[in-house]
Amino acid sequence: MDARNVVQTSYQQSIDVLESQVEKSFILKSGYQDIYTPDEKIRTIIVENFPELGRLTALRFLEWVQHNPNGVISLPTGKTPEYFIQWVTRYLSGWMDADVQDELVAVGIDPQEKPDMKGLHFVQMDEFYPIDSNQHNSFCNYVRKYYIEGFGLDQNKALLIDCNEVGLKNGESIKDVWLNGVVDLNLWNREPTSKQEERQKLMLLDVNRWCLTYEEKIKQLGGIGFFLGGIGPDGHVAFNIRGSSHHSITRLLETNYETQAAAAGDLGGIEVSGRLPVITIGLKTITRNSDCTAIIMAAGEAKSPMVSNAVCHNADTLYPATALHALKNSVFYVTCGSAKLLSQRNMAAVKQLKNVPANDLEKAIIDLSLAKGKTIQNLDTQDFEHDPIFSYIIHQIPEYNFDLLKKKTIRSLTQKIENGIADHSGLSFLHTEPHHDDIMLGYQPALTKDLHDSGSSHAFATLTSGFTAVTNHCLRERVGQVQEFIFRKKFKPLKTKDEEIFQYLSGLALKKNRMVKSAEAARFLRCLMEIFETEEMDVLEKKTQWIIHYLNQRYPGQKDEKEIQLLKGMMREWEAETLWGAFGVLSRDVHHLRLGFYKGDIFTEEPTASRDIPPIIDLLRQVKPNILTVALDPEASGPDTHYKVLQAIAEAIRQMQDNQEYIPNKVWGYRNVWYRFHPSEADLFFPVSLDELASMHSLFLDMFVTQKTASFPSYEHKGPFSELAQQIQSDQYQKIRTCLGDDWFRKHPNPRIRSSCAMIYLKEMNIEAFLSQAREIKKHVENR
Repeated sequence: MDARNVVQTSYQQSIDVLESQVEKSFILKSGYQDIYTPDEKIRTIIVENFPELGRLTALRFLEWVQHNPNGVISLPTGKTPEYFIQWVTRYLSGWMDADVQDELVAVGIDPQEKPDMKGLHFVQMDEFYPIDSNQHNSFCNYVRKYYIEGFGLDQNKALLIDCNEVGLKNGESIKDVWLNGVVDLNLWNREPTSKQEERQKLMLLDVNRWCLTYEEKIKQLGGIGFFLGGIGPDGHVAFNIRGSSHHSITRLLETNYETQAAAAGDLGGIEVSGRLPVITIGLKTITRNSDCTAIIMAAGEAKSPMVSNAVCHNADTLYPATALHALKNSVFYVTCGSAKLLSQRNMAAVKQLKNVPANDLEKAIIDLSLAKGKTIQNLDTQDFEHDPIFSYIIHQIPEYNFDLLKKKTIRSLTQKIENGIADHSGLSFLHTEPHHDDIMLGYQPALTKDLHDSGSSHAFATLTSGFTAVTNHCLRERVGQVQEFIFRKKFKPLKTKDEEIFQYLSGLALKKNRMVKSAEAARFLRCLMEIFETEEMDVLEKKTQWIIHYLNQRYPGQKDEKEIQLLKGMMREWEAETLWGAFGVLSRDVHHLRLGFYKGDIFTEEPTASRDIPPIIDLLRQVKPNILTVALDPEASGPDTHYKVLQAIAEAIRQMQDNQEYIPNKVWGYRNVWYRFHPSEADLFFPVSLDELASMHSLFLDMFVTQKTASFPSYEHKGPFSELAQQIQSDQYQKIRTCLGDDWFRKHPNPRIRSSCAMIYLKEMNIEAFLSQAREIKKHVENR
């Protein structure tokens, strides 16, 4: 519910006492108080989206530095601070520019006093151990690149967790102590069984002493004065995982599955992040300085449970961020999505509205039905009166007819299902995805009926290469297949791509693994020929030997050279072609755009008009779809590639619209394992049967070979993404089943509805609605 343009005069005096003019400005803009007692135990400020979250944190940081030029700061690593870093860099580099000066004045920052970064002391908050600090994906390297060099901090005033210096003797390397990078923390409690283990146990003692010394150095600085962190999937702050003592200090510890899964992308797979412990500052390290300004930033609905637990629970080791309740200057900066479970804010938003929008009423009735475990039809007056939102509506707007609202909501839900099973014959679809399995995990079972309808046409397009999702191990295996089946004269290459796909699918059907592997080898050979521009087998065989040598020299997660990126990307393209080939789609209708902004860097650059938009326009001209599908992230808080692909598609449509060219009639927005629709947000409900649900999982394991071992899993599920997609779609069905009742489904005349056990939600938009939504997010990014 939106109260962004409403300022509550009742809390004007409460924000006047705040020291931060920046926070005052953003609180007034949000239309919410900064804390709602008694439920909330810590101040919280809401912004609209992820880029705006970065702007708020950047401005608050610069304001703090103005007042604490010699202060002690601790800033986060990873993708979470992307926009924070970009905004700080923009403000510092353009401090005297007129637009920057105006912006500073607007939020209460003195524009004449540019913050002096050289006086600051920096404290690195965490690091995986042991990791070579020279690796590009080490947190230590990140700090040096983006904070010390990027912000102009003084290297001599930085406390870094440099594993190359922690506990090592002269001339000794990490690899000398920790063979294969494996650390056995059980050595704390058992006797060594070899000379190597004796050295390792001594090393653990040295690391422990180093941690205590590190803690003492922070204490001597007076403690941390400005702490900015994210919140992990288990609620962790720094690497203080769920269950950490609020009195914990800097230490070496093992992480949990959620933390390992979240870090897998940075470290080259959970095979790496799952076996490495971490060095982290403790919760007491953060809160020791009672004047510390401690900010936790969170974006996206996926973070809403963690935010709610941290903000509303009493101090509890199950929720690490509750340790920050002890600090008077602690605050959460969150997006609307991540604040969705802060119930008093939802109530506050309702009170600002003269008329509650129909969508919000529908959401409230669905939520009430789910909370009570009753069908909407069976909700009674007492249910409404005991619900805070409806209780308010009853007393303030007595003319509301709740029986009528129930009927409207039931009619809306049933219509969405009818829309989902409608006949789409005669329509042309262009299905787009940022990565090669986004469509499968988002809505593939909903396509089964239409893909087998000869009256409709379907084209598929993956917009990025997606090479970062392929491990070195997967590539090494594929090279081995080529060496075995091609260069040892055991197999003759096939002539066309569709022949390769047909053989692969036939091998799966016949359960003949040799056919499957030889088809993979044939396609990989085709990729080698394309990349190295030769059909000479001797030359190609030497190239495969070079690839193996290359991989043996790389550390997990290291950025690859262009040829290797292409090969890994082509492995993913093959997977997409085999998936849609299983439904009879020819390879010519499966497009790979490989947009240039996707380069495998920590922070993905923005799409450019000259490089990334023309390929999309060309494809739209070629396919001329009636319906275009897009991955929809309304806050730009999910994987950043999703947001950037959405913006590229929107820009392509704008340009075609300006040129009065043909554009799609409708856009279908979908979500997958990273974020979900509330039933009130979606317009199309697709019933999914048990066989379709099982088929999706089976196809994922058969086609997406590089992903089935879950090297880059979701923190929500220990297993392949397809299992999580099954769970999500089943849960979505259960929600509608609760709202409408078993009889509605079991007695429905349509067998597709009767057989359903899962549900897929999509949002249908006209072109103007889609462009407007994309533009609303983009405007907060363009000026950074």
